Amino acid sequence: MSNKEKKSLNDLIIFCIYSLRKKCSFEELAKECFSLFPEFLAFPKIKQWPDSRKLDRPLRGLRKKKLIIGNPKTLFSLTKLGKKRAEEIARTFQQRKLEL
Repeated sequence: MSNKEKKSLNDLIIFCIYSLRKKCSFEELAKECFSLFPEFLAFPKIKQWPDSRKLDRPLRGLRKKKLIIGNPKTLFSLTKLGKKRAEEIARTFQQRKLEL
């Protein structure tokens, strides 16, 4: 992704929850994030392994902004506001594919 196309980690997390199409556990979310965006979630020295700790602070922030509900001990899902944001993010990804 170029600087112009860079997404925030928050946006990528929202998109990953949306892409799972269901309530998801922390482990499912970490796997989805690492599968779709490994450059954001990989350990700095071991790029083939996910560092799920990178999700902790963003997930708390997304809950505070009322974009998601849930926590690592339960399941995560998008709120109505979060789903609206996820659909906006998905459209930007689709537009980028069309421009390529």
